[in-house]
Amino acid sequence: MSASVTITGAASMAAGTVAAAPILRVQGLRVAYGGIQAVKGVDLDIGPGELIALIGANGAGKTTSLRAITGSLPWAGSIEYLGVSTRGVASHELLRKGLVMVPEGRGIFTRMTVAENLLMGAYARDDKAEIARDLAIQYDTFPRLRERAAQLAGNLSGGEQQMLAMARALMSRPRLLLLDEPSMGLSPIMVDKIFDVIRAASGRGIPILLVEQNALLALEAAHRAYVLDSGTITLAGKAQVLLHDPKVREAYLGE
Repeated sequence: MSASVTITGAASMAAGTVAAAPILRVQGLRVAYGGIQAVKGVDLDIGPGELIALIGANGAGKTTSLRAITGSLPWAGSIEYLGVSTRGVASHELLRKGLVMVPEGRGIFTRMTVAENLLMGAYARDDKAEIARDLAIQYDTFPRLRERAAQLAGNLSGGEQQMLAMARALMSRPRLLLLDEPSMGLSPIMVDKIFDVIRAASGRGIPILLVEQNALLALEAAHRAYVLDSGTITLAGKAQVLLHDPKVREAYLGE
């Protein structure tokens, strides 16, 4: 793809108003594996309360971009979180500042119980009463996790593990939530449940950067979206506009 759309969203200014500072601003992001340039100059931003979708084909650089943002990979360019550069900041320090990621493959602790996994999500917190309150909320959101609280997480089904990964992330009270392929390998019913939770989290004002192979679901849920192709942003704009863009529909929606 080579066409472009003007980037719009919470970071843009309306006449006579001042735009809110972005939660995340990425400029000229570049990531290389050996001699291979996987990400070639990505620019994106996320404003307060925005749900942003990042879509693209396999190998486009989506997961690599997320891992760079979380400090898991060396990168070049500029990444600012809450107005401060993240250069040299370790992943665990970003986590303590509220930058939380649910990785592709879920990344749960398989030899710990469901309850222990959830409490690990709040390990950086010390507000015990609020932790207990949030735990109850997650059990209400995912009743199956309450039923399996004492079971080892490794014995859960794939869908249940994704529920656990989402709930564990929410236990941290994220200020920015990054989701990498949350629907991968799930049944249609479970996909609907996960996206209900994503929309609910967004409705509570949690900014979300969503990487999702199911472009239709991602665009339907998002406020704005970026299309990543071979390490480069080729399209960006309001999600509903991109949802009806002929190039997007042909390349990512099978039309």
